[in-house]
Amino acid sequence: MRQLHYLPALGAAYGVEVLDFARLRAMDVAGARTRPQRPEFHVLALVVSGRGEHVADFEKYHLRAGSVVSIRPGMVHRWSEVDGVDGPLILFRPGFLPDLGPALAWDHFTSATWQLDPQVQPHAVLAADHLRDEYDLAVRAPRLASTALLSHLLAALVLRVLPLEAPSSITGPGRSQDAFLRYRAAVEEHFTKWHHVADYTRVTGYDRRTLTRATRAATGVGAKEFLDQRIVLEAKRLLAHTDLPVNRCARRLGFQDAANFTTFFQRGTGAPPSTWRTADARAALL
Repeated sequence: MRQLHYLPALGAAYGVEVLDFARLRAMDVAGARTRPQRPEFHVLALVVSGRGEHVADFEKYHLRAGSVVSIRPGMVHRWSEVDGVDGPLILFRPGFLPDLGPALAWDHFTSATWQLDPQVQPHAVLAADHLRDEYDLAVRAPRLASTALLSHLLAALVLRVLPLEAPSSITGPGRSQDAFLRYRAAVEEHFTKWHHVADYTRVTGYDRRTLTRATRAATGVGAKEFLDQRIVLEAKRLLAHTDLPVNRCARRLGFQDAANFTTFFQRGTGAPPSTWRTADARAALL
């Protein structure tokens, strides 16, 4: 699995880079895009024409006109078939997007692909074209306002392509919403060390019952299950995309005893790590 760092093109160090699928294919004549990769940055793509496929975190997605692809930092994905796909492809650093509230607090369980309403598609393309034009101008003739312009135009595009159905974590009551967003951020930062909901009470400022209620309202599962799902997802990534022995995967995820990790993983997936790696993981990468 390749770990991808953000390396902007010469003269384009703005925290965002605007490409398209044609440019991706031209830069990648060796076909590295078809192999698993884990970017440390956001990838946002809008399919304008053509059909294709990509795989993200063990899910295969079919692409067609109006498809939006959102790869968040840390996700494992590959462009399994995009030779006939066209449309804008935007790369941007975490933190480059302005703070637009909880609507943009993507997590690792949000779908990597969704379909735009046909009435929204022309407006999304227009927003992407505006961002691309400003990006090209900023590369040719940078100005003091270039970074701010690109950041806000990217925000406009992201808001335009968000799924119509907002999760309850966005629309729920203020206190519950805040509790869940704090918990989700803390889980993402500490899940490889902290495996109990009680560990998160101090950093979030909420007690266990509040975190459980807020997480259930936002996701449909309790706080412990949400935390366990995040650990299992990372375990799957390590087992499927690295050759680390099971005991080293366990240590990476904060388990000092490989047997405890095996019990935990089997409870979450129905199979021990070694069995999952040799059977389900290979099938998931097809």
